[in-house]
Amino acid sequence: MTTRLADIAAQAGVSEATVSRVLNGKPGVAATTRQSVLAALDVLGYERPVRLRQRSEGLVGLITPELENPIFPALAQVIGQALTRQGYTPVLATQTPGGSTEDELTEMLVDRGVAGIIYVSGLHADTTADMQRYERLRAQGVPFVLVDGFSPKVQAPFISPDDRAAMALAVTHLASLGHTRIGLALGPKRFVPVQRKIEGFVRAVQEQLGLSAETVETELVQHSLYTLEGGQAAASALMDRDCTAVVCASDMMALGAIRAARQRGLEVPDDISVVGFDDSPLIAFTDPPLTTVRKPVPAMGQAAVRTLLEEIGGTPAPHSEFVFMPELVVRGSTASAPGDRNRP
Repeated sequence: MTTRLADIAAQAGVSEATVSRVLNGKPGVAATTRQSVLAALDVLGYERPVRLRQRSEGLVGLITPELENPIFPALAQVIGQALTRQGYTPVLATQTPGGSTEDELTEMLVDRGVAGIIYVSGLHADTTADMQRYERLRAQGVPFVLVDGFSPKVQAPFISPDDRAAMALAVTHLASLGHTRIGLALGPKRFVPVQRKIEGFVRAVQEQLGLSAETVETELVQHSLYTLEGGQAAASALMDRDCTAVVCASDMMALGAIRAARQRGLEVPDDISVVGFDDSPLIAFTDPPLTTVRKPVPAMGQAAVRTLLEEIGGTPAPHSEFVFMPELVVRGSTASAPGDRNRP
């Protein structure tokens, strides 16, 4: 027991006496300190004493796309932790190809009496989808928040990164390195984040390089799937059009772009520069480390929870979109344009 106390105290950064007070349910411990001790218990794999197990305020559903893209588990973790801190129990419902649809998952969560639902990159992001499903959900009295995607037809709070600004950051960075043929690899055009990225990309290339909007859209934008293979196919098409740099709409696509370059015997970043989007976990450790536009996942996840809990508490957020600024993270996958390197 003494060894265990010492381990937990070291992990939590508190004294053994404080750990003992928390484990025995004694008063006089700050809430943040108590949380640190409970987190240390969880990290070290110890079971919490029965008296310390929280009674849940209720279930909150979190519906995400597949978890192969590491940005979705990262966002789910932020949202799950924020809900748990507020006493709620998160229920993760994941869509997989051939599995349950968003509507089926919604019905399952509603049947289980969830207090609210957070949707990540759901049908609300698809401009071809019927938005009536969300109005029906609202009519059932279930609060919800929508992350990544916007529709003027849905009366709900939305949480989004600034996709247009993200593209401006990437293009400005590449143009400053002397690249004049910059391509954009991204997913199907029907999705709102894709449309916004195209708008930001076209405007940035016009401003930085003086190309016409028509030229940019027809020659420098390539649609594919949000997968490694999709990025590989899109980047390959853009390299056929003499692009010396490729901006990708996800880090997974960027890894595919690097693979496409290597299959042609090209070096990244010596022969071609690649920029990702998300700054997914572990992406700093790829070869080369990926330059990417960081999606503000912690801020977005916490805002989604805060907004949903306000709705649950009876103070609905306005029909509005909370937009979060991304950040350029420069690593090893971008460098001066090949013909630009010998300039004084």
